[in-house]
Amino acid sequence: MGLQNIWICGIGGVGGYFGGKMAWKLSQQDNHEQSIYFLARGAHLKRIQQNGLELHVSEGVIFTCKPTLASDNIQDFPPPDLIFICVKSYDLNSLLEGLKLKILNHTVIIPLMNGIDIHERIRKIIKNGIVLPSCVYVGSHIEQPGMVIQTGNPGFFYFGPDPQHPEFNPQELLSLFKMLEINGHWTKDVETEIWKKYLLVASFALVTAHTGQTLGGVINDPKSLEILKKIMKEILIIGQKKGLILPDSLIENIIEFCKDYPDVKTSYQRDVEKGKKNEGELFGGTIIRLGKEMGIPTPMTEKIYSYRLKNKLSA
Repeated sequence: MGLQNIWICGIGGVGGYFGGKMAWKLSQQDNHEQSIYFLARGAHLKRIQQNGLELHVSEGVIFTCKPTLASDNIQDFPPPDLIFICVKSYDLNSLLEGLKLKILNHTVIIPLMNGIDIHERIRKIIKNGIVLPSCVYVGSHIEQPGMVIQTGNPGFFYFGPDPQHPEFNPQELLSLFKMLEINGHWTKDVETEIWKKYLLVASFALVTAHTGQTLGGVINDPKSLEILKKIMKEILIIGQKKGLILPDSLIENIIEFCKDYPDVKTSYQRDVEKGKKNEGELFGGTIIRLGKEMGIPTPMTEKIYSYRLKNKLSA
């Protein structure tokens, strides 16, 4: 396969963390075969071009991460062997339209994004290459242009087989991730992992944006925790009806998992607080739509999401 040219599309919290770690690790090696390219924009890009990306990780280390090249134009990059897509859902289609003529038959695409239908959305536009469904866990954000901060436990992601290429062997990827000290875990049951992550991120996103609390704040506030659990239950029932093996105990397991990220804000919450474009439709809108399609009531999601929409319209 060969994994020489690595693109990181989107250098926000997720792309900055994983791309930054890869760029830093590669810079420490004398005879590495890989080159890494950052697709970024605006003041963030300019700072990275000038000084590299400053990555603060929870272990108390600060890395200066310098890619082979950072640009806002993919025409500046050589043909990709491996692409990490790390953009927000509302930017996905426009990115894919730019990528589709660059994808080679052997190009591997790993989308580190929120959402339960990202693979399907990519395949509507990208017909060739290998697209590996995935989900990511990391508490990180852009603190200021050129700086990404990660808190909580080290980030990791799950990825699994492309339905169009069940013969794909991930061993070369896994070896690369081990060399770069990236926590990527291969699983054949990746759809279940994607739904587990969606159960976590959608529920916490909606409640943290509604209350202004961190993950730990929600967990330690009985009223917020009750709202969270009701939204989680609505998502869980939808997933179960779709045939996924999602035990009821998953709700408590996820809450326990999130206790390791007490000070983390969700990216949706940060965007709402800053009045920026956000992924509300990906969370509230998707849950409500799927509930209606499957005849499953989603009253708590509708209440919390409609409250946010009304406030937005009246602001």
